[in-house]
Formats: sequence, C-alpha cells, structure tokens
Amino acid sequence: MPYTPSTTRYDAMPYHPCGESGLKLPAVSLGFWHNFGTNANYETMRALCHTAFDGGITHFDLANNYGPEPGSAEANLGRILKQDFAPYRDELIISTKAGYGMWPGPYGDFGSRKYLLASLDQSLARLGLEYVDIFYHHRMDPDTPLEETMGALAQAVQSGKALYAGLSNYDGPTMQKAAAILRELHCPFVINQNRYSIFDRSIEKNGLKAAAVAEKKGIIAFSPLAQGTLTNRYLNGIPEDSRAKADGRFLKQSDLTPARLSQIRRLNEIAATRGQTLAEMALSWVLRDGQVTSVLIGASKPEQILDNLRAVENTHFTAEELWKIDEVCTLA
Repeated sequence: MPYTPSTTRYDAMPYHPCGESGLKLPAVSLGFWHNFGTNANYETMRALCHTAFDGGITHFDLANNYGPEPGSAEANLGRILKQDFAPYRDELIISTKAGYGMWPGPYGDFGSRKYLLASLDQSLARLGLEYVDIFYHHRMDPDTPLEETMGALAQAVQSGKALYAGLSNYDGPTMQKAAAILRELHCPFVINQNRYSIFDRSIEKNGLKAAAVAEKKGIIAFSPLAQGTLTNRYLNGIPEDSRAKADGRFLKQSDLTPARLSQIRRLNEIAATRGQTLAEMALSWVLRDGQVTSVLIGASKPEQILDNLRAVENTHFTAEELWKIDEVCTLA
C-alpha cells in the first residue's frame, strides 16, 4: 500500500527556529544512529519513519558512518524516501555528517576538504538526493586548519549540495572561531549538534551552550535519554536483554552502578509527580529553557516514538523541580 501521511501531522508538534535563521526544526527529531543499519528490519524502519512524520517529526538525522555497516543507514533511508516520501521531500529536513572514519587511508576521516566533499557526494548517492538540508562537520579536527574545514562546508552550500551548515561535537571557543570564519564566507551556519542530557551536561561545562546562545545558533541534542538510562528500562536493575549487556559499545554494564540505578529511580519519582514518565521528563528537561532547538530520539519500535512525542506537552519546570533534579545528579 502506498504511504499517505496523517492530515493532522502538524497539529501538535512545536517547531523552533535554529537560532536567528529562518529554518525551524521540530521539537523532537528522529536520529538514525542505531536502528537503521544492516541489522534492522526494513519494514520496521519504514514504520518508524511513517510514525515519526505522522507525528510532526519532519527532521531525519544521519551521518555517513551510521549503520552498521557504515553508509547503510543512508542507503536504507534512500530506499524509504524513494518508496514513501518522494512527494513530501520539501516537507522534510534531511541532515548528514562527515568527520569520523569512513573508508581506509588518509582521506576518509576527520576534517580535510577532500574528505568532507567526497563524503557528501557519497552520502547524496546513497540517499538518492540532489541536496541535504544540513551538512555537518561531525567532530573537531586538531590537525586540519579550521579555515580549510569551514571552507569545505561553505563550498558544500555554495554548490547547492547542502542548504545549511552545522557543527557537531564542538566546544564553545572552537565553535565561535568556526562561526566567525563561516560568517566571512557568507555560509549559513545554523545549528550545533551535541550530547546533552540530565546525566551529561558537557555543553554547559565546555561553553558550547552559552556560546550558541551568544552567536544566535541552534542546538540539537543527541542522547537525551543517556543511552536509555533515563527511561523505565533500568528501574528494577539491568535486564538480561538490555543494551548494556547485549551490546556494550555505548553503554557499559559497569556504568550502571548501584548509585546510578538509585539516581534513575529517584528521577523517576520526580517525573511521576509531574505526570510524566522518566523518558518524557528527560526530554522535557533538555527543552526546558528554550535554548535547545530540538532533541534527537532513537527508536526501535514505533510505540517508542509515540511515547517520546508526549514530552512536548509539558516542558515547564518549577525552580523546586529543577533543584531536586540537580540534587539527585550530585549524589555519588
């Protein structure tokens, strides 16, 4: 059956501008990091995209190396775009990135002009698109001049292969230097993508969050649920089929100490007083002050997307609630 999106898809989702640009992102975006590779079921991937778009999620976020295998998430989305979303391309924001290892040799990693522009061409081929809406440099590169990397992003935009530029995993001072270069190049740099959650506040410590506000750039937060720890998954210990036991690449069993499990349970109690699940509260917390444009969620089931969408219904926190959350996070 051909896919027909919901006619009410824009009724409930808030859309926030990326800084002072004209580009708006949904408060909740769909990330393709874990569940769109060669190990995933194609029909499930389609269902995830349908559920997301039906709920107002217009932004699909990828990178060249997302999989597994690297490139497979883009290739799978390319199939889905052709099969289901071709009539709706102009309603979608598709982003991708380059900056981590993608192919052997010295030209398939980090931030050289050669790598970024070659990677973008490969990404577009896998996606079956003429352009992406946002093209990110995926991480800081200490060995390539910042001017070279930013020049490559500017050329990507000037060539029409990307509409906007973004930076991922940058700290505040480096982002501000990059922003100055991109401003001189008249390149529309609009968004920063960084890890941010109740449990990981690195962007508050490294200056990125404050710098993004000062530079009037957007922020999109990945891992807002801290690899699933800010959900009901670990309220009663570590399940046998959990990511910590089954995978261990991004969440290690050793990370789930008795102290961390106690924090999770106490945060869940705070969420309950707000009438939210722990996951809903964790997403709402990231969006609480209006400085984060969007939160990136991952999902393996459509039901998880529907659950996460409820987070946008209440992003207001009292001073007491914020104090209690901070108090829990300071407990050893």
